[in-house]
Amino acid sequence: MTENHIKLTKADRQKVWWRSTFLQGSWNYERMQNLGWAYSLVPAIKRLYPNKEDRAAALSRHMEFFNTHPYVAAPIIGVTLALEEERANGTDIDDAAIQGVKIGMMGPLAGIGDPVFWFTVRPILGALGASLAQAGNIMGPIIFFVAWNAIRMAFLWYTQEFGYKSGKEITKDLSGGILQDITKGASILGMFILAVLVQRWVSITFAYKLPATKLAEGAYVEFPQGNVTGPELQGILGQALSGLSLTPEKTNTLQAQLDSLIPGLMGLVLTFVCMWLLKKKVSPITMIIGLFVIGVLARLTGIM
Repeated sequence: MTENHIKLTKADRQKVWWRSTFLQGSWNYERMQNLGWAYSLVPAIKRLYPNKEDRAAALSRHMEFFNTHPYVAAPIIGVTLALEEERANGTDIDDAAIQGVKIGMMGPLAGIGDPVFWFTVRPILGALGASLAQAGNIMGPIIFFVAWNAIRMAFLWYTQEFGYKSGKEITKDLSGGILQDITKGASILGMFILAVLVQRWVSITFAYKLPATKLAEGAYVEFPQGNVTGPELQGILGQALSGLSLTPEKTNTLQAQLDSLIPGLMGLVLTFVCMWLLKKKVSPITMIIGLFVIGVLARLTGIM
């Protein structure tokens, strides 16, 4: 440890908190929120590393890939501040440990942010504000704006502080494997959440038609020749409502066959392929362009 212990002040952490509200201000398709993340940490890095070379190294390690829900990034920022503070004071914490904590936490927390904020808090406040606005009360939009931002900003600050204080406890037992346990547990939880998100967000629909299947007699409606009387029409409608096919052949599609096997199978396969390509160091930009080209060609050829 160094003789003069460097410590982040509350003012430093408040500057980081304010900057974190712009986490997605420079979002990109390759490393997502990395620029906003590095921008948020600048006040802390300036405090912790007086040397210009050390500041540059700190910013470089925080330019790696980062992406999570913009509000639940706050506790990750807090833990990162604690780790950087301990590192600046001589604790043996390498770049991989800091990046590992970020990666281990961002996945599971991302799955919490959407249902809490986008699907619960915001709709409730929006419904309250809209009901007042419909009644001609100008306080409707004002209440929504003030309440939403008060909740959002308070959550960012207090969870960042919680992460900062918890992170300092973590750094006291690096040799005991706490970081590894946290990362492993978060990764396991992240896999469960990823499975839910794949089913919800990744959709592949094949338009390719397979040969039709001829139905047995009695499995389809047999229409009478000539004009149809009222009772005959009533019988036809009754047969159709009972589940009989209107044609003697059943149309088969590749998508229907896949859905009968495992719904969402191709979306899962595509996700695994993308994960494999990322493991092979394929650029996300290359993957996005490739998927776009494949999608256009599949549409033009009638496959999808």
